[in-house]
Amino acid sequence: MPFLSASAIVKAYATPRGKLDVLRGMDLAVESGEMVAIVGASGVGKSTLLHVLGGLDALDAGTLEIGGARIDTMDDEARVAFRNQRVGFVFQFHHLLPEFSALENVEMPLLIGGVPAAARRARAAALIERVGLTGRLDHLPGALSGGEQQRVAIARALVTEPALLLADEPTGNLDEDTARDIQALIRDMHAERRLTSIIVTHNPVVAAGCDRVLRLQSGLVQPV
Repeated sequence: MPFLSASAIVKAYATPRGKLDVLRGMDLAVESGEMVAIVGASGVGKSTLLHVLGGLDALDAGTLEIGGARIDTMDDEARVAFRNQRVGFVFQFHHLLPEFSALENVEMPLLIGGVPAAARRARAAALIERVGLTGRLDHLPGALSGGEQQRVAIARALVTEPALLLADEPTGNLDEDTARDIQALIRDMHAERRLTSIIVTHNPVVAAGCDRVLRLQSGLVQPV
């Protein structure tokens, strides 16, 4: 059975011009340990797809099962708990808290999860070092380069030891060389931590480095 199984997923939003159908009965199956790239034109709903899969947004219809858990039947509180414990998110623009250090940013999911201070600091510090930022623990995001901020964001996404990694254009705001480094880091962490990963990307190099590439078009995903 796939690690992630989505069937007949529907998601729409109300707009001033009426209802906007984004996902229109979409099916998706991702095997455990697989790294899948999602490509598609701007505005087709790739970010919405990740938000639904990760429990940030509730789906309107369909079924969604991740690691044996039925996401579509969860209430908001259960979905938040699942997301905090089982899902790691990496975004294009980092979304680091500017007034907190790199260490404090990475600690945040553990703080929300109720992990004691000493344990969360140790886990966060070890992961920051693993992503190549030894000596940067106390730096504020504004003192870090774009690539370094993304490394902090990757560490934050993985500090809870999630089973599923969702990355939304993780290299989209970086220069070519830095993007290549971040791609390699994500692949390394995917393998080391035995993750199942879904990456939205416009970068053909990033897509080519994944196990499978799918295109989101007209509210459905299909092989490229």
